Amino acid sequence: LSVGAGEALGVIGKSGSGKSTLARVLTGLIKPDIGEVRLGGATLSQYGVSALGKYVGYLPQDVQFFDATITENIAQLETEPDAARVVAAAKKARVHDVILALPEGYDTVVGSTEKKLSGGHSQRLALARALYNDPALLILDEPNSALDAEDTDALNRAVMDMKAAHKSVIIMTHRPVAIQCCDNLLVLDNGRVSGVGPRDEVIKSMLVNADQVRKSLKVGQQR
Repeated sequence: LSVGAGEALGVIGKSGSGKSTLARVLTGLIKPDIGEVRLGGATLSQYGVSALGKYVGYLPQDVQFFDATITENIAQLETEPDAARVVAAAKKARVHDVILALPEGYDTVVGSTEKKLSGGHSQRLALARALYNDPALLILDEPNSALDAEDTDALNRAVMDMKAAHKSVIIMTHRPVAIQCCDNLLVLDNGRVSGVGPRDEVIKSMLVNADQVRKSLKVGQQR
């Protein structure tokens, strides 16, 4: 598969179909046994770990924070965080106003023992961390799992911003609301690609196949 600049790809499939594994392969956390992943023509190994982190933003399914301030978390524990970039990333993730509403603002300490943000706001903060380096590719693994309508709208707007800036987005999900901004869909079934193409065409094909299955079941019941 390939994802161009300004495009968003939705990777859909049931739980256990391989979505999270694909996300980890695309971020370089897992090395594929066969084939290769290229970003801008170069393989991920050619970038190196530190350089790759500047080009690929990753929002994992299970969000965790460092025991540090919000600023330090967004800046990925840089020794000298760029305040302007921290605020810009927070605004892109639509979490800036949420942070300012906290008593200590960007100096608020979060982490494994600090529960000062809701699940949806935590997802937005993690998204800001993924956007801190202004990545060329943003990978979101089940980003809507803890989001309400307002949080989902904020996420979709962030995806649209990425596309407008000619960046690429890949969203792993099993929720229809998460593919609204996607141009193309890839369907995974037990670790294999069972469909890929423009979003509306893939959805139409899936609906037709589901209808055929239902009809065949009805015929079997009649017999």
